[in-house]
Amino acid sequence: MSSMDSGMDILYLLVPMSILLVFVIGAIFWWSLTSGQFDDLDGPGYRVLMDDDTTKKSDDAPESSQ
Repeated sequence: MSSMDSGMDILYLLVPMSILLVFVIGAIFWWSLTSGQFDDLDGPGYRVLMDDDTTKKSDDAPESSQ
């Protein structure tokens, strides 16, 4: 067997594995589309910006005497 044959033999393994990988990635992407992963991309960013930063006075907190 020459060195050229061993280079071609690896293609018999890599081509089917790459095709399988494409189908697996496509299936995962299709699942993410149908399960609503990309429905609201802007909402979480706006919720962080519009977060109410005021703190509520807790009943357990001691009263300050000022």
